[in-house]
Amino acid sequence: MITAAVAGLLAGYGIAIPVGAVGAYLVAVTARTGWRTGAGAALGVATADGVYALLAVAGGSALVPFLTPVTTPLRWASAVVLVILAVRAGLTAVRAYRAGSLASRDDGTTALTPVRAYVTFLGITILNPMTVVYFAALVLATGPDAPSTVAERTVFAAAALLASASWQLLLTTGGSLLGRTLTGPRGRLATALASSTLIVVLAVRLVG
Repeated sequence: MITAAVAGLLAGYGIAIPVGAVGAYLVAVTARTGWRTGAGAALGVATADGVYALLAVAGGSALVPFLTPVTTPLRWASAVVLVILAVRAGLTAVRAYRAGSLASRDDGTTALTPVRAYVTFLGITILNPMTVVYFAALVLATGPDAPSTVAERTVFAAAALLASASWQLLLTTGGSLLGRTLTGPRGRLATALASSTLIVVLAVRLVG
């Protein structure tokens, strides 16, 4: 059981720590909306990772042939969604700055509640089937030490979810501190444009 927990933690951190487009968007949203909304978004990402970890240990190797044909379309869909969100955030930030209201956080994300953030980020993350392929590869690589019982598989998935959640929450803390530091109109505009640009670049690399 301990072996399954350690393996799950390592797998969860392995998939979560490399900050991609979703991680960059998570930090940007938190900077503009606050820690509570960012925490909701972070838990959405972690939930997707936990679900994919559970699918992997429950038969990820059998799922890979079915996922392979749709991997590219789903990655494109994820990239398109991220680009749309990034462009929208950038445009609303520019409009708010010109209207002199950026300091009040009227940048298009004020209506984003923790629950809506959770659902949004769960959807964005679940569009990436490579996550289940990653977990399945790790499980297969462990050979006879792979989680085999229902309890071990559950512990593995739960540990992966907790690892992902802890890292995503760390990112939201950074985003919250960034938001409090850059409270001026120009600072918030610069942050919004920089984060939007980064998200677009990372999204393009996702399908590159």
